[in-house]
Amino acid sequence: MGKLNIKPLADRVVIEPAPAEKKTASGIIIPDTAKEKPQKGTVMAVGEGTKDNPVTVKVNDVVLYGKYAGTEFTIDGKDYLIMRESDLIAVV
Repeated sequence: MGKLNIKPLADRVVIEPAPAEKKTASGIIIPDTAKEKPQKGTVMAVGEGTKDNPVTVKVNDVVLYGKYAGTEFTIDGKDYLIMRESDLIAVV
């Protein structure tokens, strides 16, 4: 994991989504058109938090987030999500 040159503001975090599943547990290959958006990823950068609510996740934590949480963006050809810490559901 390389250094990400972006610093989120306030209570926002940058997530690198996990790759979508390519096979089911039984070995069936999933076509690109049927793949679901992953809801798990790795924290790549965190903001400072707010005066009343410091950020509790750290860089390299693996987290779960809501299906429609965050805003997608691309840096150097890699896709990332930026979202508020409150959009995170759990640390795995």
